[in-house]
Amino acid sequence: MHDLKAVRDSVDALRDGMARRGKLDALAPVIDRAVALDRDRRLMIQAVEERKAARNASSQEVARRKKAGDDVADLVAQGRALGEEISRLERELGESEGELQSILMEIPNVTLPEVPSGGEEANTVVRSWGTPRAAESVKPHWEVGETLGILDLARGAKIAGSGFIVLRRNGARLARALMSFMLDLHTREHGYEETWVPFVVNRASMTGTGQLPKFEDDMYRLPDDDMFLVPTAEVPVTNLYRDEILDGGALPMGLTAYSPCFRREAGSHGKDTRGLIRVHEFDKVELVWYARPEESAARHEELTRHAERVLQLLELPYRVLLLASGDTGFASAKTYDLEVFAPGIGKWLEVSSCSNFLDFQARRANIRYRPAQGEKPRFVHTLNGSGVAFPRTIIGLLEHHQQPDGTIRVPEALRPYLGADVLR
Repeated sequence: MHDLKAVRDSVDALRDGMARRGKLDALAPVIDRAVALDRDRRLMIQAVEERKAARNASSQEVARRKKAGDDVADLVAQGRALGEEISRLERELGESEGELQSILMEIPNVTLPEVPSGGEEANTVVRSWGTPRAAESVKPHWEVGETLGILDLARGAKIAGSGFIVLRRNGARLARALMSFMLDLHTREHGYEETWVPFVVNRASMTGTGQLPKFEDDMYRLPDDDMFLVPTAEVPVTNLYRDEILDGGALPMGLTAYSPCFRREAGSHGKDTRGLIRVHEFDKVELVWYARPEESAARHEELTRHAERVLQLLELPYRVLLLASGDTGFASAKTYDLEVFAPGIGKWLEVSSCSNFLDFQARRANIRYRPAQGEKPRFVHTLNGSGVAFPRTIIGLLEHHQQPDGTIRVPEALRPYLGADVLR
């Protein structure tokens, strides 16, 4: 969420930020309404204070007259009228502030200056690692997975519907091995604190990280309790410190967590629905940082390198994209996508998005830190990234490490967790 003072004082910068996202036409009336509401709100606050001062003066005059034995009926009536007007103004002020708060929730973050303008076509490859395998003689993952008996798409659809999968035998073991491998890597080598968080969260948590109100149609909701299945562990981990003030000495703080992730993917019907490319339930290890503002840029680079290390150890060729403004997520100020090449389907597939949100999420979730004893609290900067998501990583493993006999070579780093050097 945006700082109201910044919106007031730098509205042209906000409009420019929305233009770079390609959203100014849609959001210009919203921004104008926010500016008007803020102006009216400040006028109402001033009016309330003036009438409260008048009421206090009237009350003092009533006391003086009573002491002198004079009639106070006119002053009492005046005080009653002032009280009614104050109540009306405060009610209108509350409604105005509520509408203003709702509007601020609808405006996406402003991307950083180094983020290129434009849409998906303006995304920039900043580096790559490894050599993508040629597609010749490589079978798509759904074919080799079913042949090996580790991927059961038909029964997943029968149990829950299209977009849900069943992993069996070595496929199930592979998912469990990936979870342990990633968590061990991030805790032992990268210094993250491991957490195990709820997979169901409340509305306040979803609002705090920016999933609500804008993306409610993409979420799986439990209506009786107004709870949501997590779309990513980012939500519960970031909200661990909602409405709290952290000790500045504890920052930066890195946390990691595994979770299943649930996404309805509203509006994506017919897009990349074959196999594991786009599913409604998947597993992921998440990385989250809380940082001081002056540290967040460096932490963003570090977090991205940590996600890259997973792919390097899994021996999967990948590239790192700096997303353009129009392709950057709602809450993010800067995002790197990590894409693995899948030769069996001839596509680059996103397996991780690593984002710096600046103080956008922290304002929504009211997460602050105290720089030093006695100093005024400030909003933290939050960052997160997938470290990494399982389904498309499994696609990469099944297709890139596929052998002529149809078996899958297991990367050396994963062998201790899987207990095998080949999937067969």
